[in-house]
Amino acid sequence: MYSSGKVASKAAAEVLVLEGREVRISNPNKLYFSAQTQLTKLELVRYYVSVASGALNGIRDRPIVLKRFVDGAAGEAFYQKRAPDNRPEWLRTVTLSFPSGRTADEVVVDDAAGLAWIVNLGCIELHPHPVRAGDLDHPDELRVDLDPGPGVAWDDVRRVALEVKALLEELGLRGWPKTSGSRGMHVNVRIEPRWTFPEVRQAALALSREIERRVPSLATSKWWKEERHGVFLDYNQNAKDRTTCSAYSVRPLPDARVSAPLSWDEVPACEPADFTVLTVPQRLAAIGDPHARMDEAPGSLEKLLELAARDEASGLADAPWPPHFRKMEGEAPRVAPSRATSSRSATSSEAGASAEGAPPAKRARKPREKMPLVVVANSPHKDAALAGLERWKARHAEVAKLLAVDDVLVDSMRGRSSTWTRVRVNLRHVPVELRPPAETPDPDDDPTREWREHLKKKPKPPAGE
Repeated sequence: MYSSGKVASKAAAEVLVLEGREVRISNPNKLYFSAQTQLTKLELVRYYVSVASGALNGIRDRPIVLKRFVDGAAGEAFYQKRAPDNRPEWLRTVTLSFPSGRTADEVVVDDAAGLAWIVNLGCIELHPHPVRAGDLDHPDELRVDLDPGPGVAWDDVRRVALEVKALLEELGLRGWPKTSGSRGMHVNVRIEPRWTFPEVRQAALALSREIERRVPSLATSKWWKEERHGVFLDYNQNAKDRTTCSAYSVRPLPDARVSAPLSWDEVPACEPADFTVLTVPQRLAAIGDPHARMDEAPGSLEKLLELAARDEASGLADAPWPPHFRKMEGEAPRVAPSRATSSRSATSSEAGASAEGAPPAKRARKPREKMPLVVVANSPHKDAALAGLERWKARHAEVAKLLAVDDVLVDSMRGRSSTWTRVRVNLRHVPVELRPPAETPDPDDDPTREWREHLKKKPKPPAGE
């Protein structure tokens, strides 16, 4: 199953010889998945080597963010953008610039040896950027990320994916589906590298809004979690510096589930749990890589951008960007409905045309509904945050009975190099007189708080500068 070439012993490590290159695997017997699969680090490396012909199709010639699980799948991950100093001389890097203005030399993986080397660092998942090393400013991939909310059925995810397929085909584009390896699905679209990151994101937003219009009961393009329902199409995965796991990536779940590339014929009946480290190598050997021909016919974003222009002309403002981006021209107020006071926004139904020859009428605007959310836990450890949620429910047992499945919002918050978990509760289904007041979260360990307080204290430049 894990045929990987010559293996030689070296003290407490193993050395894999892959296409003439040696890759040292430290702590090879360390358990990376200790629940259902009992998978060691060396076995994880050998999995990736066994599927390298497929996995490299998604990452070759692309800079990669190293998402490292040094304590295994059950441990906390951290992101490392900069390539380690002690890397092999044969491993390439390219210099990326980020929205913050900072730069970093990131690893580029071109072969099985490079793949094994980054997995040895604890990279259970693969996170490539949607650009090639030769042109870092023009993505060659549009990424459609289908993210189901709490309680959303897998069948709904598949139905939305098929709507995405139909829309892409109408626009002259081909989508390549894969399971996310968790609860969702990804559809990647190879495009000509002619458009900037903002333009690709604009096209993704137009696609998301059109899918929402076509299946409003199943899909949403709303950025704020308290406004979502069904399957969220995360257009912001196409913003610069955002990455998603690529095909054949292992996810940090107990069954070592894999983000598996599919043919469209497989989508209606596929089940995410069928694709794991134990099954995917045999699948690849038997049927080949379903995405092997993805690079053959890159498409154009022109029709999607025309759709985006029509949305803008109808009065739809740009949707919110990720929080670490500067405020963008044309962007709607970047404030969650739960924190809104007098924020107002236009809706698509309010964007009517004015009478012929008359000046454009000022569109009616209505207040955004303010959601009654309370934060109940902040922690770098998801288990600790969820335990805090259970304590909150125990203190407010009668209120907890009134909550719907999607009233509990578990947010994976991404800092500059790590993730942390925030748990909020939406009290919209709780009568006002029964709503408990906001309390100090338990636990209340937000690793970004000190940094945010520091920013608040920085002196503002004089007006006009």
